[in-house]
Amino acid sequence: MKKVVAVKANDDFSLDLKFNDNSTRRFDARPYLDFGMFNELKDIKYFKQVRIAYGTVQWPHEQDISPDTLYLESQPIEGSKNGASAGGNP
Repeated sequence: MKKVVAVKANDDFSLDLKFNDNSTRRFDARPYLDFGMFNELKDIKYFKQVRIAYGTVQWPHEQDISPDTLYLESQPIEGSKNGASAGGNP
């Protein structure tokens, strides 16, 4: 099972993710922002409060996205030392 080990939130509402298989991928969260519990993520300051929790990403009010969804719906970051940090924002 894939687990997120590092995350960095970007200004365009994407997440740079590092997984436990050492892959780095970019997830575009914009398609989720109009759905119920994710509405709060439209505030970029709140969006950037993302942290690692239980092998996935989570925000302060417990919004989360499954690690499988993050992996399957993200794109590889080619040749990147993406700067994703284990605690959340750098």
